[in-house]
Amino acid sequence: MNSIAPEVWPELPLEAWKDTYATLHMWTQIVGKVRLALSPKVNHWWEVPLYVSSLGLTTSPIPYDGGIFEVEFDFLHHKLFIRTSHGTEKIIELAPRSVADFYAEFLQSIASLGIRVRIWKMPVEVPNPIAFDRDTEHASYDPAYANRFWRILVRTDEIFKEFRSNFIGKNSPVHFFWGSFDLAVTRFSGRRAPAREGADAVTREAYSHEVISAGFWPGSGDIKGAAFYAYAAPEPAGFAEARVGPAKAFYHAPLHEYFLMYDDVRNAPAPNAAVLEFLQSTYDAGANLGKWNRVELEKPAA
Repeated sequence: MNSIAPEVWPELPLEAWKDTYATLHMWTQIVGKVRLALSPKVNHWWEVPLYVSSLGLTTSPIPYDGGIFEVEFDFLHHKLFIRTSHGTEKIIELAPRSVADFYAEFLQSIASLGIRVRIWKMPVEVPNPIAFDRDTEHASYDPAYANRFWRILVRTDEIFKEFRSNFIGKNSPVHFFWGSFDLAVTRFSGRRAPAREGADAVTREAYSHEVISAGFWPGSGDIKGAAFYAYAAPEPAGFAEARVGPAKAFYHAPLHEYFLMYDDVRNAPAPNAAVLEFLQSTYDAGANLGKWNRVELEKPAA
C-alpha cells in the first residue's frame, strides 16, 4: 500500500480545473437529486451519495416504478450511462456543455426509459446558486482533469476503506456527497449529539449523533487546493490543540477542521501512509478527548 508510483497521485491544481470542477459539481447534483427523490430515506442522508466505481462515480441501484436503474459517470470514456433492470439504456456524452443543456438531456433521457421523477432545480451548498435549467454559465469539461480527479478518488476510496475496517462501531460507507463534492467516511460514538441551535433539517439529520468524520475535497475559499480533512462534531475541548500528523497537517479555526493538503500527500515518500496517519491521529484526538468507549468500538489489536 505504501510504495505508490507518482502517477497514481496526479497533480490537481485548483486554478487549472476550477471551471470543470464547477460544472461537474452541478452535473453530479442533478443526478444525485434524482437518487434523493426516488430512494427511501436513510439515516444521516445515506440514501443520497454517489460511490466510486471502476469507471467513475455511480448512484448504485435506484428504485422506480418499473424496477431499478443506475446512473454512472464514466471518466475513462467520458460518458454518462443510464441503465435499467430491463436491459434498456441511454448514453450521454461528457463534453463541454452548459448545465442547462445537460439537465434537459438527462431528464429527457430518464423519461424516455419510463422513469418519472421531479427534482428541485436549485443547486445546494454553493454560493450564488443558479437554477439548473437556467445555468449557461457553467459549461466546461476537461476530460484529462475529470480523469485525474477520479483517479485520486479511486486511491482515496481504497485507503478510507482500509481505515474503516478497523472500526466495529457504527460506521458510514465511504461515499461521495454531491452537495459538498467530497468523498467522506464517518465514525459514530453511539451517543446522541446535543441539538444544534438554529440548525436546518438537513444538518439536524446529518449530525444527530456524535461523529468523527474525514474526507477528501477539491478545495475552495480559504483552502486553495485539494485537501484531506477531518473534524469532530460536536468538537471536544482541546481538539484544536491536539497533536496530529503528519507534520504538515494543520487546524483551520474558522472551519473547525484539520487539513492535510493533497500536494503534501502526493509529494510525501509514502503517500498512503501519510493519509492513514492523518486519519488515525485525528480520530485518536477526537475519540480520546470526547471520551469515546474505544474498547467497544474498535477491533482488538492483532
